[in-house]
Amino acid sequence: MTDCGCTKAKAELEEFLHNELESHDAADIREHIAGCSDCSSELHIGVVLTEAVQRACKEVAPEELRDQVLFSIRQIQSTH
Repeated sequence: MTDCGCTKAKAELEEFLHNELESHDAADIREHIAGCSDCSSELHIGVVLTEAVQRACKEVAPEELRDQVLFSIRQIQSTH
């Protein structure tokens, strides 16, 4: 493996986070991140954001809110 450098690591960070890279590319980025505090910080931010989005997608709005939103949509649709 060779150090891929910050440019490649940052450019492919999103794919790396989602395990969408070829194994050799992922290994190069993993190796680079292990020795680069800047890219390691970028990875940490990406992990935190990804986990927050995943948690938010699991939450369900209260039934009352859903009913209010649907009612408002129907009112708007009836006037257009």
